[in-house]
Amino acid sequence: MGASVALDAVFRDQWGRVLATLVGILGDIELAEDAAAEAFAVAAERWPGDGEPANPTGWLVTTARNRAIDDLRRRQVLAGKTKLLIRDTETGPQPPEALMDDAATIPDERLELVFTCCHPALALDAQVALTLRTLGGLSTDEIALAFLVPFETMSKRLTRAKHKIRDAGIPFAVPPDHQLPDRLAAVLAVVYLIFNQGWGGGRVDLTAEAIHLGRALADLMPDEPEVLALLALMLLHDARKGARLRDGRIVPLDDQDRSLWDIRQIDEGRALLRRAMARGRSGPYLVQGAIADLHLQEPRDWRQIAALYQTLARQTRSPIAEMNRAIAVAEIDGPEAGLAVLDRLDLGHYRYFHSTRAELLRRAGRDAEAHDAYGRALDLTQTEPEQRFLAERLAETAPSVRSEPGRAGG
Repeated sequence: MGASVALDAVFRDQWGRVLATLVGILGDIELAEDAAAEAFAVAAERWPGDGEPANPTGWLVTTARNRAIDDLRRRQVLAGKTKLLIRDTETGPQPPEALMDDAATIPDERLELVFTCCHPALALDAQVALTLRTLGGLSTDEIALAFLVPFETMSKRLTRAKHKIRDAGIPFAVPPDHQLPDRLAAVLAVVYLIFNQGWGGGRVDLTAEAIHLGRALADLMPDEPEVLALLALMLLHDARKGARLRDGRIVPLDDQDRSLWDIRQIDEGRALLRRAMARGRSGPYLVQGAIADLHLQEPRDWRQIAALYQTLARQTRSPIAEMNRAIAVAEIDGPEAGLAVLDRLDLGHYRYFHSTRAELLRRAGRDAEAHDAYGRALDLTQTEPEQRFLAERLAETAPSVRSEPGRAGG
């Protein structure tokens, strides 16, 4: 049992690093992935009896590389690559057996791998899936389930992405300095998309995967303020997960039991924000992290929140930032003022736009319009907790309920 638990922990913590090292050696994600999977399978057979090796990561890399070379020999393909690998194994400065030593250092090439997975030549859905598979270690089944697509669809998506990387010669490298800001922004967007898919979709496993990826990026790029800020933002949101649901229903922030919040995680998020602010550069994730922190304070400073959302809207030109500013404006100047901001936005496809608008209409006493808006939000919502919450609001604003004495205006 102990060895099994240890292997699970190594898989969780080291899959991305082992795979990145193998991609750097083999130059092919598919080949590296197969070799890594074989190495972990061998470890599952041997470690329970033999015990965990002194350098588990080195053992896995060495075993996987040897398996890859054997596979290339058996298939009698990529002959030139096979010769190169054999020469490196026999005459290189550090033969594979040396990697098993406790003191051996395994180069950490996860940064190269994440930039490869998030290359702009790949479609966004492929970037997300490949990042979860290679850096997060999720199976194709798990990724397909998380994104509500059939296994075959996700399998083909991953295969196409790997082949495009190989066929297009996408480099396994950190981008040059002049490309780094834009490329890093794409990487952070992928990680935050994964987090929001888990948060908004009620799949806590994906929020955990995004935080895991965020921690890896923060370890690899400790001086990048936006990397630190994104991790802080995710931690501050995730700290409330224990209070976010009650009896299978969404609990609004103002009604949450604060004793269920993870204070240690909040403290960690705030410390990361301070580190990011000390770098002297303010990007969209730093602004969002500051907003998330303000939402955890009581009472909330709505004027500062509104001002920060205005800054965010200028930085990103995002109508969703304006939608969130409308909520703060409603808290300051009343629901009609918030509705005036919302009604200028083109977000008819976005479920949170309709639920936000419905809530402000309800607070303004415009129940008939609120009922319609709650209905549109419900039509666009797929997760059960949100559906239950919206169904209750829909019932509260229904004509039969509004006609009862004492119920007008919500």
